[in-house]
Amino acid sequence: MQLYDKDLLSMQEVRELVGAAKKAQQELAEKSQEEVDRIVRSIADAGVRNARRLAEMAHEDTGFGIVEDKVVKNVFASRGVYEYIKDMKTIGELGRDEEKKLRIIAVPVGVIAGLIPSTNPTSTALFKAEIAIKAGNAIVFSPHPSALRCIRETVKVIRQAIAEAGGNENLVSCITIPTMQATDNLMKHPDTAMILATGGSAMVRAAYSSGTPAIGVGPGNGPAYIERTADIPLAVKRIIDSKTFDNGTICASEQSVICDADMRPAIQAEMEKQGAYFLNPEERAKLGKFILRANGTMNPEIVGRSVQTIAKLAGLDVPETARVLVADEDGVGRGHPYSNEKLGPILAFYTGTDYKDVCDICCTILRYEGKGHTFSMHTKDDSIVDYFAKRIPASRFMVNTPSALGGIGGSTGLMPSLTLGCGAVGGSATSENVSPMNLLDRRYVAYGLRELEDIRREMPNCSDGICQTTPEAMMDPSVVDAIVARIIERLQTVQ
Repeated sequence: MQLYDKDLLSMQEVRELVGAAKKAQQELAEKSQEEVDRIVRSIADAGVRNARRLAEMAHEDTGFGIVEDKVVKNVFASRGVYEYIKDMKTIGELGRDEEKKLRIIAVPVGVIAGLIPSTNPTSTALFKAEIAIKAGNAIVFSPHPSALRCIRETVKVIRQAIAEAGGNENLVSCITIPTMQATDNLMKHPDTAMILATGGSAMVRAAYSSGTPAIGVGPGNGPAYIERTADIPLAVKRIIDSKTFDNGTICASEQSVICDADMRPAIQAEMEKQGAYFLNPEERAKLGKFILRANGTMNPEIVGRSVQTIAKLAGLDVPETARVLVADEDGVGRGHPYSNEKLGPILAFYTGTDYKDVCDICCTILRYEGKGHTFSMHTKDDSIVDYFAKRIPASRFMVNTPSALGGIGGSTGLMPSLTLGCGAVGGSATSENVSPMNLLDRRYVAYGLRELEDIRREMPNCSDGICQTTPEAMMDPSVVDAIVARIIERLQTVQ
């Protein structure tokens, strides 16, 4: 029977891809750490070689971002990730404790469903392929339809690299007929062991409600606090560098700037000096109506676009030199559109009375949107860092670094990652920068150390109906009597 229905064809394709991936993963499970690492290294090298070509394709397909910055992201997702994970032990025995008689064995989860967004399509595919195979798994990608061509080309590059390293190219594959039904079937397929979801909130919710174990990440909405001890020109440079990198498509990028009220004039002057354009009340209202849709979600037309493109779409006339648009904001939530995540070169600007008030405002922003994701601060006062670190609901707390690059591990010591967990507070299964260690199970081999009689002897004395808690009382009465008798005997011998 010939199938013509797109949905049916896509679901049939998913079944075939998962079946081939399962077989390839079973073959990979028989390989050594060295053989697996050879495949991962081959993918990393291929990603670097093709970084520019894939960046250009991603920009052509989506219209998002800046080609040069996408090249950086592709190299980061290839070489940067590889350099960090290359020495990780992920195959076979991970470790043993001779004293406790414990051995820990790495167990691949199997076939992973990898959901790829349109904002970082080629770099995310490279990253997820590397960490999945490093952990001994296969991965099947569900691509965002608007980035299908560049994602498929990235997968082609990866599959060739796998084959060149002696692996089964079906370790990495991609749905070529992207439909909602295909993604749903991939996530719910009985042979899909885990979902690695990077994308919008709806996609992440679908992953967690699929019944398959999932690692998903929520939206970022990180405030950036310029504290009074900061080097203001350097802090502003870092923030604008970060917010304009690939036109703000990294979810760890700053979404608002906040400072103590008395510092506002100096910080605004420095921001304007470095290319920030502060909107007047009329412009602020006009852009505010454009950046969100009627349902309160981000307008996709602003995502990854330049300042000039956004201004033109919103009917604004801004200088050609403007690098980022800044709008004063005095509240959080509905009616305050700049308090939302904005994956473009747009910043909200807040002020507080002092650092405690600023902390409260930042917490309010993150609890409204972006819980568990990223927060950044520029300061020379570690006591202020400590104050915020105890209170801010964010998994990544960046200090004196561009938040976008710091959050993904580019300018910090964090795991280089394009999937950033938000922890329980953000509805995520992990608060970590996702790595190969999140994509494997650990099998514990435990040898016996005690018999039941040994355990019984350690039970507390409960003879009077209440179990005693002091170390002496917890000992068996007969044991206590024996110890006392030995002590008396020794004392008598000494005398």
